[in-house]
Amino acid sequence: MLLTELFGVFSLSALVVWGFLMAFFFNIFIFSLGIKRNTTLLLSSFVMAFSYLIGDHFFTWLSPTPATYLDWAIYDIVTLGFLGVVFFFINKTTPSFIYLILGLSFNIIFFIFMYIDLYIYRNTSPWLLWDIYSFGVNIVDFTMIVALIVDRDILGLIKLKNGIKALFKGQQQKHLV
Repeated sequence: MLLTELFGVFSLSALVVWGFLMAFFFNIFIFSLGIKRNTTLLLSSFVMAFSYLIGDHFFTWLSPTPATYLDWAIYDIVTLGFLGVVFFFINKTTPSFIYLILGLSFNIIFFIFMYIDLYIYRNTSPWLLWDIYSFGVNIVDFTMIVALIVDRDILGLIKLKNGIKALFKGQQQKHLV
């Protein structure tokens, strides 16, 4: 929880929400100019901005109980569901869409691990998982924001996947011959 101690929960969450909103507004601008008529990018940036705005720490006062890591995992699962609906209707992916799916999946895993550690095991002393969580979730969130803005394979994950896929395809062909 080092990042939380340095910057505070609200400032980082507000920055992430602001980043997703700016990515959405940027994609609206690019779409309206006709520079990039990519509806997948536009709709996925809308889903992310809306999801993070609704699930933000500032709106937990609407709930009678404070948000927990399990609540945030559920928010991300629902967001994945909405992204699945976008994909179902448009049937096209972009590099940023892949990064959103991977990023939300990692965040769900981080949230579930933190929920188990804090609420199931009742751990109250900080340890390595807490630091990995605090850096990991924020790095993943900012990576998703950048991916929505540049819409490129910024970390080479898609190239890596294609390379591994080609390697396995080559191995299968060797065994068939």
